[in-house]
Amino acid sequence: MDLEKKPVVSDVGAWAMNVVSSVGIIMANKQLMSPMATDSPSLNFAATTLTGFHFTVTALVGWISNATGYSASKYVPLWELFWFSIVANMSITGMNLSLMLNSVGFYQISKLSMIPVVCLMEWILHSKHYTTKVITAVIVVAFGVGICTVTDVEINAKGFLCACVAVFCTSLQQITIGSFQKKYNIGSFELLSKTAPIQAASLLLFGPFADYYLNGGSLLEYHFSTGATIFILLSCSLAVFCNMSQYLCIGRFSATSFQVLGHMKTVCVLILGWILFDSALTVKNILGMLLAILGMIVYSWAVESEKQSKVAPSLIRSDSRFDSEDVKLLKEKMNGLTQSDLEIGQLKS
Repeated sequence: MDLEKKPVVSDVGAWAMNVVSSVGIIMANKQLMSPMATDSPSLNFAATTLTGFHFTVTALVGWISNATGYSASKYVPLWELFWFSIVANMSITGMNLSLMLNSVGFYQISKLSMIPVVCLMEWILHSKHYTTKVITAVIVVAFGVGICTVTDVEINAKGFLCACVAVFCTSLQQITIGSFQKKYNIGSFELLSKTAPIQAASLLLFGPFADYYLNGGSLLEYHFSTGATIFILLSCSLAVFCNMSQYLCIGRFSATSFQVLGHMKTVCVLILGWILFDSALTVKNILGMLLAILGMIVYSWAVESEKQSKVAPSLIRSDSRFDSEDVKLLKEKMNGLTQSDLEIGQLKS
């Protein structure tokens, strides 16, 4: 019984770690983007470079873990790590470009479109099929999150192209995380320790140029006050848990589940924004959040019932296999008995 309960607790812990760390990063970054909170200029112009800081700290934690023997280093081909890092960095840059070039409403729609794109790519790449219950739950979640986040929608050619690149690369990255763990039999943290150094190096090298192109600002001109430094360190520390839990959740479940249940972070951000920053929370927002939560509950139930439906036939097949083996064994024993043994048995009866 204890062995059966342990994975359930671990799963809940993984999701909780991802939600708490992701929401924490958003709140910490919100302080960095607010000049009044840190006594420094807004760091909004260096979003890509800040992500490079995140992966640098994550890579450092991974290196310390390997050096102390806490985690083992497993082989993954360098070219696979390299192309994965390119896709992951294009996802980050594409998201930043999409947010800059598009309206907030269209940016939110592009994020919601990742759910059907991930489903489509998993069907194409891994021949994964979804039940009607799962598809219905996914639609309910996307509709609910859309109600409470999408406002104005403005589309332009450059912004649309950047959004398409961001959605495709993010979806491919999340699917690849799961496939790498299965293909190379590597744990989530071990894989993160392999990919983080490459992402950190490339983002720190090209991130400042990307930020300068996007916003015209340079990190060399930024005044690092005590408050800004504290929030940067807090953001980087939370990024370690966020990245770790992302790899853990995708490896244990799927990229689709990570996208659907991950929208709980959106709900938490809206609620905390209302509590901590006096953000407006309308009836429309509340109804959208309730609908999204309902969709997540239905999705969890649908996935669990799908698992049960797959387990039941396998148990029946295994029982029938054991029955046929018992009959076969009994026949072999009967054939092995001599005529005298049978006569003795008849006399005894």
